Amino acid sequence: MFMLGEHPVGADHPPLVIAEIGINHEGDPKKAHKMVDDAADAGVQVVKIQTHVVDDEMIPNDVVPGNADEPIWDMMNRVALTAEDEREIKAHAEERGLVFLSTPFSRAAADRLAELGVEGFKIGSGECNNYPLIRHVASFGKPVILSTGMNDIASITPAVEILRAAGVGFALLHCTSLYPTPPEQVRLGALAELHAAFPDAELGLSDHTTTIYPCLGAVALGASVLERHFTSDMSWPGPDIPVSSTPAEFKQLVEGSRLIHAARGGSKQILAEEQPTIDFAYACVVTTKDVAEGEELTTDNIWVKRPGTGEIKAKDYESLLGRAVTRALPANTQVSWADLG
Repeated sequence: MFMLGEHPVGADHPPLVIAEIGINHEGDPKKAHKMVDDAADAGVQVVKIQTHVVDDEMIPNDVVPGNADEPIWDMMNRVALTAEDEREIKAHAEERGLVFLSTPFSRAAADRLAELGVEGFKIGSGECNNYPLIRHVASFGKPVILSTGMNDIASITPAVEILRAAGVGFALLHCTSLYPTPPEQVRLGALAELHAAFPDAELGLSDHTTTIYPCLGAVALGASVLERHFTSDMSWPGPDIPVSSTPAEFKQLVEGSRLIHAARGGSKQILAEEQPTIDFAYACVVTTKDVAEGEELTTDNIWVKRPGTGEIKAKDYESLLGRAVTRALPANTQVSWADLG
């Protein structure tokens, strides 16, 4: 377990739900502020954006992401927020009782966030094997939530070793970097693999499907952190809008994840609280006709019937057959052990 602000992150606590605003603001701070309000109203604990200091992040290029129609260089220059924009969004989020996080995509971006006094850092899947950046981020001594899309156990291990050496709390988010992710490629089974490889890590899911269902399924499998892209309006432009959820869906995600968390765990035992149901639902051995004193019990004169308030339950029915009774029993009498010779 580790603390992210005032929120404990761990298996014993309800999942931390992150609304990833990301770049869904399309460079417009007013949109970002609206999403902060809508996310707070939906009940999430964390809002997250992305911090892009483009010159420190990449060289000029014409690579077009699979979920976009413009080069990444042009896109990031268009949507990048200023340091003052981010300061104001952070202040707004904290006024609404939310933890503000951002994903730094460069050393300069991490430095900016550290200067803002963030409670922790989110590292995206593309930086999972960017060990120099992870080491730089870990040096600030704040918790790290690390997405692991496009990486396997072998490439995740050095990142985890860096975080362990820095002594920071950390969570590993399973992720499939397809936009959108088909359900059959979500692979929730990876959570068990991550737990086996990194038992000291908190686990979660960063989901890129078009529904909240995989996140809910992940909670049942032990996820402590849930992240989905967030938008106030599905009609807004932006490459991540198609894999985003609305405020209403996030409200369902928060409620559902808490319910499933409360329901998981435990063991297969009979609860004391089930006794009132046992009293009517169990079957007990009863006479089906009048039985005379000394008469043997047979399938013809005893059977099992509700309620469950009798002394001899249905599980012991066969053991009574052939035994004589010590007193006369009218029909529909619950047989007791003292009635047997």
